[in-house]
Amino acid sequence: MTEPILLKFAPVNSFVDSSFFQELSKRKLDQFKLDSTKKPLFATFDIQVFQSDSNPTISLSSESFGTFNTSHPGNNNNERSIPGFITNLNTIEEFKKLDKSAFIKDAADVIMGTIDDKSFLEDLSVLNCFQVISFADLKKFKFYYWISTPSVHSVWEILEQSSVPDISEDILLWIQQQGSTGNNIFKLTDGTPSKLTAEDLNSGNVLSLGYLDTSTQPNKPSKLLQNQLAAIQAHGINAINISIFRSLPSQSYQLRLSSKELDRTKVNGWERTSQGKLGPKLADLSSLIDPVKLSEQSVDLNLKLMKWRVAPNINLDIVKDTRILLLGSGTLGCYVARGLLGWGVRHITFVDNGKVAFSNPVRQPLFNFEDVGSPKAEKAAESLKKIFPMVESRGVELEIPMAGHPVTNPEKQKKEFETLVRLISDHDVVFLLTDSRETRWLPTVIANDLKKIVINAALGFDSYLVMRHGVEGNLGCYFCNDVVAPTDSLTDRTLDQMCTVARPGVALLAASLAVELLVSILQHPDKHYAGTDQVTILGKLTHQLRGFLGGFDVMKLEAPAFEHCSACSKKVLTKYNEKGWDFIVKCLNDPKYVEEVSGLAEVQRQADEALMDLSENLGSDDDW
Repeated sequence: MTEPILLKFAPVNSFVDSSFFQELSKRKLDQFKLDSTKKPLFATFDIQVFQSDSNPTISLSSESFGTFNTSHPGNNNNERSIPGFITNLNTIEEFKKLDKSAFIKDAADVIMGTIDDKSFLEDLSVLNCFQVISFADLKKFKFYYWISTPSVHSVWEILEQSSVPDISEDILLWIQQQGSTGNNIFKLTDGTPSKLTAEDLNSGNVLSLGYLDTSTQPNKPSKLLQNQLAAIQAHGINAINISIFRSLPSQSYQLRLSSKELDRTKVNGWERTSQGKLGPKLADLSSLIDPVKLSEQSVDLNLKLMKWRVAPNINLDIVKDTRILLLGSGTLGCYVARGLLGWGVRHITFVDNGKVAFSNPVRQPLFNFEDVGSPKAEKAAESLKKIFPMVESRGVELEIPMAGHPVTNPEKQKKEFETLVRLISDHDVVFLLTDSRETRWLPTVIANDLKKIVINAALGFDSYLVMRHGVEGNLGCYFCNDVVAPTDSLTDRTLDQMCTVARPGVALLAASLAVELLVSILQHPDKHYAGTDQVTILGKLTHQLRGFLGGFDVMKLEAPAFEHCSACSKKVLTKYNEKGWDFIVKCLNDPKYVEEVSGLAEVQRQADEALMDLSENLGSDDDW
């Protein structure tokens, strides 16, 4: 007895573009996070295939994460789409332990559900719904994945095979009108195409069908046809005539088929490797991605992981987009810059007028021995770019006019003043990190006038101060506790008084806290206008942090703005707005002038009078 000739199908292969994995990486970080439930996808295939002996191929790219469109053709009239899902697992162990048989069986059950209720007739592409399981190793840029096109066990016997006339223009036109979905099976009535209907399935008659095949394997139509035949078989149609149309007319043929078996419990469809074995594939993108881009994605990776569990509502973009001005490129400036890089800040400007000294590289991590003698600001900016090429960093060599240091070159110092104003205006945040107290006075005035965020860090031998400046009188600034205007602290000083003599770890502590204070401020909707009682996603805000290594203590302090402050009082800011550089010149030349304008002189006079009154009273008591 002659063995029946059974219909065989060509397995579906996949082509996954590298952009698919890059998009998966972004979505894993920003959207999926720890969510490993199924997410919708779509794949495409080309109905024009001329390569001989090739299996049908579905393609995935970054666009596969978009919306599956069932009505409109894409840019390519020969391109069709089918829906699918991706299950991205969180660990490689989950990926390995997943029950692949149960997974594909569950997917096939969903397809059979659409067959049983005949909802598949609305869109035949649901019969070809594919599945992707994956694990994304985002640190190494390796992606493990396995694609399946779940197929129900549908067996048909070939009763007769014959040639078929070339596909007609009417059929091609009708196919184009069906849109971009994979509805490539249709009813043929005297050569006229039409959609399958419920009546066709209920008729019990022999169905005449047409199928636009993307396989070029001899006598093996695409595996995607199997579920479509199963749908017909499930509704009692046991005999069909089907015309298999291919791009090359010589490869087209017609089959007369008879139903043999439909077993819902048997499901297959996992893609095989290039060696013909069942197993997942690995895409290693580390060698394909631009190293600079790779660096950027890796930096963002560590930050975005915060949003998965620890701080899901943290706003990383506002930190990334903040423009930072560092006044001072020494020990504090170097460590603050590194901390800002860690938080993903992309725009950092250094300001300094010094050169790299032999003593600097061991304490200032942006400098090497070879940098000795180079301008500090420029070299710090260069080093930052070497660490992270995507950062926008530049160095400005500038001598900041200092309170208590008389103007010696009016034209030069006016230009330096104007440059400083422009720099502060162009940035969102100003860090005061200079060596001397008087260097910080002018930036404080300008930044307060422009209502910029100001973070101040200062060092002692075994102590430090980190604080944020208030704005519009809500909190005090660096100079609010002073009863005298800043004066020259550099002239006639011994070496140990001129250099910052501090325990090496103090600068790291202060710099770290300064950066963290800024990030906390940025998380509050009111930013630097927020009070110290306000709470952000990162915790409670503070005004000042004073640390003492002698006892390893940290104190949180709050100090109100002083109405007679030499830097942030309304009287000083009003005078600055009225006179600009002319006012600044007087302040630089004569600290007493600042004291008169701010009201500090009057405070001093009142204090002297009170002291004299006290002395007189004490003297009177002695006489008695």
